[in-house]
Amino acid sequence: MNQKPKIAVRGIRHSLLLVFAATVLLSSGCMVGPNYKRPEAPIPTAYKEPPPDNFKEIGEWKQAQPNDGVIRGKWWELYNDPELNELEEQVNISNQNILAAEAQFRAAKESVRIARSGLFPTVTAGPSIANSRTSTTLAGNPAGSSSTSSRTTYNLPVDLSYVTDLWGSIRRSVRASAESAQVTAAQLENARLAFHTELAQVYFELRGTDGDYDLLDRTVKSYQEYLQLTRDRFNSGVASGGDVAQAETQLDTARAELIDLGVARAQFEHAIAILIGKPPSELSIPHGAIATQPPPVPIGVPSTLLERRPDIATAERQMASVNEQIGIAKAAFYPTLSLGASAGLESTDFTKWFTWPSRVWSVGPQLAETLFDAGKRRAQVKLAQASYDVAVANYRQTVLTGFQQVEDNLAALRILENEARAEQEAVRAAEDSLQISTYQYKAGTASYLQVITSQTIAFQDERSAVDILTRRMVASVLLIEALGGGWDASKLPTEADLIHGK
Repeated sequence: MNQKPKIAVRGIRHSLLLVFAATVLLSSGCMVGPNYKRPEAPIPTAYKEPPPDNFKEIGEWKQAQPNDGVIRGKWWELYNDPELNELEEQVNISNQNILAAEAQFRAAKESVRIARSGLFPTVTAGPSIANSRTSTTLAGNPAGSSSTSSRTTYNLPVDLSYVTDLWGSIRRSVRASAESAQVTAAQLENARLAFHTELAQVYFELRGTDGDYDLLDRTVKSYQEYLQLTRDRFNSGVASGGDVAQAETQLDTARAELIDLGVARAQFEHAIAILIGKPPSELSIPHGAIATQPPPVPIGVPSTLLERRPDIATAERQMASVNEQIGIAKAAFYPTLSLGASAGLESTDFTKWFTWPSRVWSVGPQLAETLFDAGKRRAQVKLAQASYDVAVANYRQTVLTGFQQVEDNLAALRILENEARAEQEAVRAAEDSLQISTYQYKAGTASYLQVITSQTIAFQDERSAVDILTRRMVASVLLIEALGGGWDASKLPTEADLIHGK
């Protein structure tokens, strides 16, 4: 007696398997739309700007080998500054902007899994118990009869729906989601690079302010000595009251400048606190001027820049994602094949609900095609193609901007290094001039105005030397940022990594 049910079950199962296998084979058959290929971008064979001299001295300037001269690891360790290293280590774990970018990347990974779910059937179940009453005045239900006017239905349906991917629309959606997730991964790395370099930049500006403070502090002490000298000469009847007033004015002006430096230093310190995720009240950085020269920065060849900058990787992955949208738009011109299947148990008697005679099932494919849409699909294809052209232009512009930033900072480092040498000569000459003017003033052969002039020139030259060193350190940081900070595109997660949560 159980033979027929078994045969029926086997028949249903075979029908479902055959239809499902056929649709899967059809789904993997073809994909419409263009396959992605990264467009060409303008890449120079060599950088225009020559390196600073200290790059040449240690042999770091190599443009012949693509794998030579590449920044690796924690780039800020090039500066050999323990205080900077400690601050940089806190950026990744405490900077709120980086934490937000990490959350966006996690959300993008889940979007890939959501898109990938479209490749598989959806199975739903909706058990229900419903009590219903039909009208006794309907045909077939004589007036006054209540035997069929009310009944309880027990239903346990299991529904399967599957949209085949005949033209690759779903697969392209998965790829587009994966490429969008790679965009957010590159944006995360770009955020890390930006905030690490911003911290280093602000740190060296703070150290430059400390250098200005040290210089002004020495200058104030020197001006105090000159004021005492002028007063002694005034008391001896050699100098005039005007000389004393000039010395006092110069001293007070230097003191005011020294006090004013506190504003800039406090703001730099506060900015560093925010970058490492702390309230300004919880951070205090010890005083200390810049004591080293900018380190040589490994450059590499121009062709490697496309793989080393996360912003270029962002633009390239955006291009790939938009390219998939063209295929998705073109797939809309073709019919959609979907498979629906339903099986379950239905009865008006609870005691017979889970018996074989209560079974119900249905299975069958459905083909749908849009016959008229007033040009909507054609416009969607053109829209996707135009969006791709925008992405290509943005990519090429990002590449050009990257090379510009490298050249700008190479030029800045080279020119500032030459300027630093010239400024050091100016400092030595100004010190000699001040010393001569002081001797002449003591001998009574020069006025105090000549001494003040020599002091002003000497101070300006020394401050320029301090500021040039600060600018050189900042330019080296910006060069590292322009080179990608040691990152490369091979670190982007693959589609498989994104699907499996790696």
